[in-house]
Amino acid sequence: MALDGILLYKIVPGIRQILPCRIQKIYEISDTEILFQVHGAGGRQQMMVSCHSVYNRLLLSSRSYPTPQEPGNFVMVLRKYLEGATFTGIRQGGLDRWCVLDISRHNNLGDLETDRLYIELMGKYANVILVGPDGRIIDALKRIPPFENARRTVQPGAQFHETEAQDKRDPFTDFQVEKDKPLTQQFLGFSPFLSREFEYRMAHGQSFQEIMELVKASQRLYIANDKEEAVFHCIPLESVGVCRDYPLFEGFDILYFHKEEKERIKKISGDLYHFVRRELKHQTQKLPRLKEEYDEAMDCDKWKHWGELLYAYQIQDTKGEKEILLKDFDTGGDVKIPLDPRLDGRHNAARCFSRYSKGKKGQVWLSEQIHLCENEISYLQGLLEQLDQADFETAAEIREELIRQGLLKAKPLKRRRKDADEKPHVSSIRLASGVQILYGRNNLQNETLTWHLARKDDIWLHAKDYHGAHVVIKDPDPDEETLRAGALIAAYYSAGRSSSSLPVNYCPVRNLKKIPGAKPGMVQLSSYKTIYMDPDEDLLERIGAAD
Repeated sequence: MALDGILLYKIVPGIRQILPCRIQKIYEISDTEILFQVHGAGGRQQMMVSCHSVYNRLLLSSRSYPTPQEPGNFVMVLRKYLEGATFTGIRQGGLDRWCVLDISRHNNLGDLETDRLYIELMGKYANVILVGPDGRIIDALKRIPPFENARRTVQPGAQFHETEAQDKRDPFTDFQVEKDKPLTQQFLGFSPFLSREFEYRMAHGQSFQEIMELVKASQRLYIANDKEEAVFHCIPLESVGVCRDYPLFEGFDILYFHKEEKERIKKISGDLYHFVRRELKHQTQKLPRLKEEYDEAMDCDKWKHWGELLYAYQIQDTKGEKEILLKDFDTGGDVKIPLDPRLDGRHNAARCFSRYSKGKKGQVWLSEQIHLCENEISYLQGLLEQLDQADFETAAEIREELIRQGLLKAKPLKRRRKDADEKPHVSSIRLASGVQILYGRNNLQNETLTWHLARKDDIWLHAKDYHGAHVVIKDPDPDEETLRAGALIAAYYSAGRSSSSLPVNYCPVRNLKKIPGAKPGMVQLSSYKTIYMDPDEDLLERIGAAD
């Protein structure tokens, strides 16, 4: 579900409250997101613009965003023209899905001039366009050449034309509804979803004017799920049912932050996903071949028997023959022995004994290789699960882990790398009872938590038979509520988060043992107990551990 003009109408006053503000820094979060760090009368703020085809929006955000090492061309242009400039005003184009920010800055000659930054939030056509004082486009996030759209060219140097106003009525001043026409065709700013909500309310006795008064007074965002899709607007969603409400900007952060986070992680992590999937595919294809070779090695005694028969019958001339039929001394039956047509009988017998010796030795080696391959598959599957649930810091640490394992080459970084003795980040919450719970989100965090941060009498938890977080309760004797909170975290941050009645093992840290030569985060439990939990995101949010 995309933003509509009515919601943008509610967003613009929130932006206007912080104006005027000085533009301090401009960052590229992803290919479609730009972050402005600004400072005004309200202090330091972050204004985020997303031109994603589905998640496009404009809001003030308090979230922490990572930034790529090298920004794109458009962000470099924005930095050149706008860093140090001032946002002085904002206006919306009627109730359409675009707005424009006025920018006051000094040009190269020191003269004061006004540029404009157009933010168009129109689904797949969403764009950010910087326009100079002469009305010509300086640059745009998404350039549109004439051969793609002859009516509206968006290219540097082209004359900018604002989106034409639609021939519809303003729902804040005109409350007359034509019953035979959809609201989207009558009023500005209406999306199909908002139209359905209005029609539902009017069918249940509310007037159009009453609903618009609710819209005008609202300062919150209401979010619900409709047919497994998130729907939202600035009034309670009676047509859907139960919904949650948040302050407007906070609601958008909750709604979209983690959805776009996965795309940001893929961009920042570079080839992590591709590399892990490629290695997993390689190991998965390798395992059946190893097992086939192992089965062949376990059947190596036949080669010894064939060699003994060739020697016993003193077979000499076998060149050109691919097989020979000899009578078995033990069973009296015929035995068909494969031959190498290039060798005589004596050398074919030697070849049989060589194959027997190779198979005998290979039994141990292949058994070890199968074990290593299965461990590698399990390890890589765990990394994919961790990447699917990772935040920015966790994804960066997974890359560091692969480099330490020698699976991935380190790339030269322009930014300062972590100090060698800097510990991986471990998440932490403190319950209302005052008990602290720590948990890791990747193998390095799990390793650090279990072996360096936890005390011997702390309680350790982990989802049984699944890859997932190590959880440590900093209390040697937690009550049931605390234990269930720790088990909930372990269940949710595991590969089994979509299961029900997930078994979670727990024991004191002293009952854990390191596995020699094992991958980071692998432990062995000498004795433990098990508790069963249903991974519940709502409950996780209430205890403060939701991502």
